[in-house]
Amino acid sequence: MLSINGTYNHIHMLLGLAPDIRISDLVRNIKSDSSLFINENKLSRFRFYWQEGFGAFSYSKEQRDSVIKYIMNQEEHHRKRTFREEYIELLKQFDVEYDIKYLFDFFDN
Repeated sequence: MLSINGTYNHIHMLLGLAPDIRISDLVRNIKSDSSLFINENKLSRFRFYWQEGFGAFSYSKEQRDSVIKYIMNQEEHHRKRTFREEYIELLKQFDVEYDIKYLFDFFDN
C-alpha cells in the first residue's frame, strides 16, 4: 500500500502489485476483510458493506508522486468536482469506453 485516502462515499488506493495478482481478487479481499473488521469491531452504527463494482487504473513509476499527492488531497479535490464527475473524467483520460447507466450515480446529488 503506497497511499490511501478518500471521502464519505469512496476511497482511492495506490498499490504496488505483483504481476500474478488479479485486481478483482485483490479488491474482493480488501472489501471482504475490511467489512468483516468494521462489523466485528462495531466501528459503524449500521452494518457496513461496500457497493458493487470498482475502478482500477494503472500508472507508471514516474507518476507515483503525483498520484500520491492526488490521493492525499481528496477533500480539497472534491470541493470542485463530485465523485461521479471525477470518475467520468478518469474514464475519458484513460480512453475507457463506458455506458453511463452503469456508472456510480447513487452518491451524488
